[in-house]
This record gives sequence, C-alpha cells and structure tokens, in this order.
Amino acid sequence: MKQLVTLGVLALFFQMTPAGAQDSELAKKLSNPVASLISVPFQWNYDHGFGPADGNKVTLNIQPVVPFSLNEDWNLISRTILPVVWQDDIAGNSGTQFGLSDTTQSFFFSPKEPTSGGIIWGLGPVLLLPTGTDDLLSTRKWSAGPTGVVLRQSGPWTYGGLVNHVWSYAGDDNRSDVNSTFLQPFLSYTTDDAWTFTLNSESTYDWTSDEWSVPINAMVAKLVTIDKQPISFQAGVRYYAASSDNGPEGFGARAAVTFLFPK
Repeated sequence: MKQLVTLGVLALFFQMTPAGAQDSELAKKLSNPVASLISVPFQWNYDHGFGPADGNKVTLNIQPVVPFSLNEDWNLISRTILPVVWQDDIAGNSGTQFGLSDTTQSFFFSPKEPTSGGIIWGLGPVLLLPTGTDDLLSTRKWSAGPTGVVLRQSGPWTYGGLVNHVWSYAGDDNRSDVNSTFLQPFLSYTTDDAWTFTLNSESTYDWTSDEWSVPINAMVAKLVTIDKQPISFQAGVRYYAASSDNGPEGFGARAAVTFLFPK
C-alpha cells in the first residue's frame, strides 16, 4: 500500500502525461532542423584518443533553435551552437583547458510548407565566431559561408542531410586559415509513443590539411511531458570511421536533454 501511495504522489508531483499523438509529432519535429519549434538542447559529448598523449575531451553544446515568421510563406530559423569544453592533453602534453570554444551561428530561410513532393528545405549563411577562451579552444579566425538542409518526412521516417562550408576572412594571421566542409546525413524513426531512433554522421573535411573526420552516431531519444513541459532525453554512442592525425579515435558517447516550447 505504501508503495502505491508513493507512486501516486510522484505521478501527481511531476504531472507526467502519457505519450500520445501530440508527443509523437513533437518528437518528429525535433528530427527536422528547420521545424517551426523553439527548442533548447543541452548536448554532452565525450571523445578520446587525441594526439600522441591519448587526450580526452568533454563538450557541452548549448544549441538554442528559434524560428521567426517572416510572412505567411517563409520562416527564418536561427540555430546556435555554443560549446563549453573541458579537455586534457589533446595536443601532446598540453595540459588541461576549460572554457568556451568557437560559436557556430546558422540562419535558414525556409518555406513554411513542404513542396508538393513533401520536400522540406532551408538555405542561408553560417558564421564561425572566435569566442574561444583559450588558444587551444579556438581557431582565432572569423569565418563564414553558406549552409543548407533538405529532408523529407514520410510516416515515422525522417531522412535528409545538412551541409555547410566556412572560409576564414579575418583573425589572427599566425593561425591556420579555416577552409572546412561539414556534412550531416541523417535518418530517424519515431514511434507512436515518442521514441526516436537516429543514425547520422557529422563529418568534416578540412581542405587546408586535407583530412577527414567521420564520426557515425547511433542514438535513441524519448520525449516526455513533465508538468506540461515537453522534454526530450537522448543517449547514444559514436564511432570514428576516420579522423585527422591528432583527432579522436575509437568510440565516443553522447547524451542530451532538450526543452521544447511549441508555438
């Protein structure tokens, strides 16, 4: 009896509502980078195997996504990635650094409705801002370029890709130029009870050093509502199929909590 009372009190306190069609649709919107949905993800990543000292790196990406309605046909989607980094010996015996890394700011101009074929797309600029608080946390370069995303959602499936390219145009002359392409193909499946299974890659090609970084991520997420607040919890692993000479190796880990604010 005491256990039943305790469970009842906890359920009342958290006011957790069971997953339904609304939660499933919200979970699907999270798989769409240009959805008209305010979300604030806090994404934790762990990687290791950097350089000759087998360094470690922990990154907390704060990634607010905010859509703006321009008119009855178009949205402007702001996507920000602000990394907070702890790292140790990533460049040989380079010691420990903690602080902000460089910020990526993207803007997508996207039609409010899919095309007649169900294609969702967005195009715009991307900026790389040298906000890093340490030389080993920053490129010390101002960079910019184009970005785009195209995807399709069919039933429980979402598939597509996001791409950007940045070139440096100002900054510290003693630092290497930035000339980098980012490719993110993705595939996800969302169930009726708001579980989402995702497979993607977040590959980068550095044209300056002629090197690839190809992490493959496998993740599972669950959307729940706690006291009327939709929240998505995600966890997963990744494997580096390719990496730069001083980059991470082997397996890494990811976990995320995303707060959703439906409009």
